[in-house]
Amino acid sequence: MKFPKLKNKLILAPMEDISNLPFRLLCRKYGCSLAYTQQVSSLALLHNNPKTINLIETNKQDSPVGLQVFGRNSNAIVEATSLYLKNFDILDLNFGCPSKKIVAQGYGSALLKEKGTIFNLISGIKDNIKIPLTIKMRSGFKENEALQLVKVIEEAGACAITIHARTALQGYSGKADWNIIKEVKENVSIPVIGNGDITSPLEAERMLDETKCDYVMIARSAMNNPFIFKQTLHYFKTKEIIKQTNIEKINLFFEYLSLDKNPNIATLKLMAHNFSSGINGSSKLREQITHAKSIDNLVSLMKEFKDNLYKQSIPD
Repeated sequence: MKFPKLKNKLILAPMEDISNLPFRLLCRKYGCSLAYTQQVSSLALLHNNPKTINLIETNKQDSPVGLQVFGRNSNAIVEATSLYLKNFDILDLNFGCPSKKIVAQGYGSALLKEKGTIFNLISGIKDNIKIPLTIKMRSGFKENEALQLVKVIEEAGACAITIHARTALQGYSGKADWNIIKEVKENVSIPVIGNGDITSPLEAERMLDETKCDYVMIARSAMNNPFIFKQTLHYFKTKEIIKQTNIEKINLFFEYLSLDKNPNIATLKLMAHNFSSGINGSSKLREQITHAKSIDNLVSLMKEFKDNLYKQSIPD
């Protein structure tokens, strides 16, 4: 099956503790064309783990959407996802997570050391599901092995590859090597999604121009500010950078809150921290967020901070 045609070239990355339904909906509001759930364990899905099932919540507005899973057994992945794939447009296998806990169990980027397992996983899944199968990967485990890996992945039957242009051992340190994305694009016939160090509209354009990748995936910059999708799409059309006010950035918290039908204080604190980052005078607020005792308390803190920003913006 082919990768779906998207309305633009901007994709939201799957991010642990971040890429829940309300966050994905918020990023869609600002223009992302495709979003993925955070990675979930196929074994946890197989055992009907309630927490894991909550992590893959979706709805009709959340489309197109990919379910990202990790695992080592194709039969287990097919069985685990069989009840849920009707709600998704893509199934994505994670071969990129560098977490020591995940790698120690042989999942995520640990699989980059096992080309045979990768081939068997993909070929064993693709003919037993009714939606496209994609892969998210690093450039290699210890060193760049991207070209050998993507050829195995394409031959096995994946319909698109997302490549984060760092090795697993790099984690999120150092600079992503976009030349790897360029080499991959030149050597496969399926769509390539570039990932790594997209921090601005100019960087998104530069990745597309330099690597010729089909799409760009935005992660940490979107985590702190979904506005980057709107800003980037506007730049693609006009070559102008639209500015975001501090009030607009804080308003992201209230937009997120309006989309979250089952809010919990831990997640709201995380979003409040992220959406207040980079605003002058927010250090005290961020300390208060950490110590907030209830959702009402947290919302009051954010409202008070927003009101103060508004007062500061009014000329004397």
